[in-house]
Amino acid sequence: MNVAIVGATGYGGLQLVSLLKNNKNFNITFLGGEKSSGSKWNDLFPFLNLEKNLIVEKISPSTISEKSEVVMLSLPSGIASTITPELLNRGLKVIDLSADYRYKSLDLWKEIYFHESSIYKRKDYDLCAEAIYGIPEIFYKEISNARLVSCPGCYPTSSLIPLIPFLAQGIIESEGIIIDSKSGTSGGGRNPKQNLLLSESSEGVSAYGLINHRHTSEIEQILSSLSGSDIQLTFTPHLVPIVRGMFTTIYGRLRDPGLTSDDCKILLENYYRNYSNIKVLPVGKYPSTKWVRNTNNIFISINVDARSGRIIFLSVIDNLLKGQAGQAIQNLNLMSGLPMNKGLDLISLYP
Repeated sequence: MNVAIVGATGYGGLQLVSLLKNNKNFNITFLGGEKSSGSKWNDLFPFLNLEKNLIVEKISPSTISEKSEVVMLSLPSGIASTITPELLNRGLKVIDLSADYRYKSLDLWKEIYFHESSIYKRKDYDLCAEAIYGIPEIFYKEISNARLVSCPGCYPTSSLIPLIPFLAQGIIESEGIIIDSKSGTSGGGRNPKQNLLLSESSEGVSAYGLINHRHTSEIEQILSSLSGSDIQLTFTPHLVPIVRGMFTTIYGRLRDPGLTSDDCKILLENYYRNYSNIKVLPVGKYPSTKWVRNTNNIFISINVDARSGRIIFLSVIDNLLKGQAGQAIQNLNLMSGLPMNKGLDLISLYP
């Protein structure tokens, strides 16, 4: 299958190229970018050489449709919505790594992404309703038959995979859920930002986006849909001085305080027993972001505090892979009729 990567020179795009360049099931036939358009790929990224030294081209739906069958959009939020309708009308499948189609309600997207909505005057309500949320281990059937998949954010991925089995089955309370998450600096993207400068971010940890972070509503939407309850939770993201990696700690309250850590571990193992990239740790074993660096795995640890009746989840992912490009490739595989984890047998860069 011929694949176009649009926004190829950002961190997400570079990861997509890295994952697909030697994949025998796919051909990279179009690389799109604006500032870098007109440049040969191997001149820009000699460490990521392509056998066919493609020229980075300006984003053009007509050119993309001539060269490709599926498009992976690794663009800032708002921009994907300007080309997705035409790409779909031309018969292409679209995998969007931005937030443009993560919400079933376009009005909610406009409320959360108010700055982008003031620039991009969207009316594609039908596509928001149609798009499938791209957690492949949860929505694999819908993704397999979709023409438009919206990949989750990295924070929601690290939070939803541990929580979904417990909320979908009513094992934890829908109220009082707290998510504390820490991300490496690559999560902020490749464009220069003051808070991501080495002198600003190194040797320190900082919180940001308290109370109203955009990913809060994204997590709530999916959990509310799967649990049948209106979920409201507290989410606090932090920036930590590592390049890639995400560590998420989640607190919830068990409906049955008699459940043990071992009970909850077995439940999680059974729920994800068919997915080799979801790794549930023995009780008392806690994960490190180093374990998942350069892989598409997620490690999860569960502990129950019998004294308070609370359950604590720990999860780690590589924010650029399972949190972004790796998960997008899982969706690409499903949409192409391939096994979900084809081409993602990656080895951790430890230490």
